[in-house]
Amino acid sequence: MKIDIVTLFPEICRAPLSESIMKRAQENGIVDLGIHNLRDWTTDKHHIVDDAPFGGGQGMVMKPDPIFAAVEDLLNQTPNTKHQTSKVILMSPAGRRLDQQMATELSQESHLIVICGHYEGVDHRVIEHLVDLEISIGDYVLTNGAIAAVILVDATVRLLPGVLGHELSAGDDSFSSGLLEAPQYTRPAEFRGWKVPDILLSGNHPEIAAWRKDQALRRTRENRPDLLDEST
Repeated sequence: MKIDIVTLFPEICRAPLSESIMKRAQENGIVDLGIHNLRDWTTDKHHIVDDAPFGGGQGMVMKPDPIFAAVEDLLNQTPNTKHQTSKVILMSPAGRRLDQQMATELSQESHLIVICGHYEGVDHRVIEHLVDLEISIGDYVLTNGAIAAVILVDATVRLLPGVLGHELSAGDDSFSSGLLEAPQYTRPAEFRGWKVPDILLSGNHPEIAAWRKDQALRRTRENRPDLLDEST
């Protein structure tokens, strides 16, 4: 899988995506990650990427020309074929909310180009004529889209075959089954007087599975009842 991130703040993306599992995914050739500075596609000496909005209003709007130039250049470097297509994504608080199902769908793509919004957003012609999908990571606003892009990439890449240490790990994640993940315990079996549930030490795998399903349902009911509402 190939992922290109276009941002005004490359280091915000580069640091977290060069550690741990994301680092190993790149070293093992599972994902080819490119992090690009949008200013590299400006043509003026000051590398201006924003301007005041038409009609007035607060803040600045990202100009369309460097964004189009960046995406078109990256698309030309990765031509679409029968087996490889490119999807252009804009990180925006106005987008569809990222969830596990969307991350799973994106993990099936061969090439993602992720545009990181900033200021008061991007010129809407970018959304109308260039972007395939707007994505938000939640109902709040961040200082810039680079932070959101890191979350999107991490959530997507970890689902690629060979990225996680155990091939079934992602299938046990919260949200994968529509419920939150059941509680997990490890050694010691007793810590400060708090004991691990006896069922987990029993070796009875059918009963353990039933316990975990019941606990996942209980945890979801307590912390995210909206997930139960969505499944009914």
